[in-house]
Amino acid sequence: MVAPHSSPPNDDLAAAKRAARVVALARRSGLDPALGRALGERLLAEMPPPAGAVVSGFWPMGPEIDIRPLLEALHRRGHIVVLPETPPRGNPLIFRRWAPGMAMVTERFGTLRPTGEVLAPDWLLVPLLAFDRAGRRLGYGGGYYDRTLAGLPGAVAIGCGWAAQEVAEVPADALDARLQAVATELGVVRVGSSPTLGD
Repeated sequence: MVAPHSSPPNDDLAAAKRAARVVALARRSGLDPALGRALGERLLAEMPPPAGAVVSGFWPMGPEIDIRPLLEALHRRGHIVVLPETPPRGNPLIFRRWAPGMAMVTERFGTLRPTGEVLAPDWLLVPLLAFDRAGRRLGYGGGYYDRTLAGLPGAVAIGCGWAAQEVAEVPADALDARLQAVATELGVVRVGSSPTLGD
């Protein structure tokens, strides 16, 4: 099986993704990271992880939506929570156990990771720049989550972002991992659902 992003890139697709990232970053500018609290409340009400699930989250990087209140709530509910460690390019993410108050280590791209044991998640909260209702996700271009999800068959991937990050169609191909749903401050968008009036 060929690993995601190991074949020569499609130049047209790569250009479309670059252009989409410029638009997505501009759209994200000025959105309130604190709306991550509302995102967490919606997710726990509409699509909570099953009991016993090992849940991966992410520490907000720059102006990303802040889901730390959700991570704390999941920890209180008894879930094992893990956060990603970013390996060298071409490798899947590594996940380390996290608990509130744990020391964090600065690593690649200015991200922070915990110092706990390495564990594999089965329910992933995934950051994004844009998403669509077919489950396509626009990331930062490193391919880390695509490689990671390819190595976790059966895992559930839930995108996390603002409702304003929804687009009609994210440029993608068969190597781009799909999301099962996206959690936003307005609710959970399930893959295949139709936009509501006003979208």
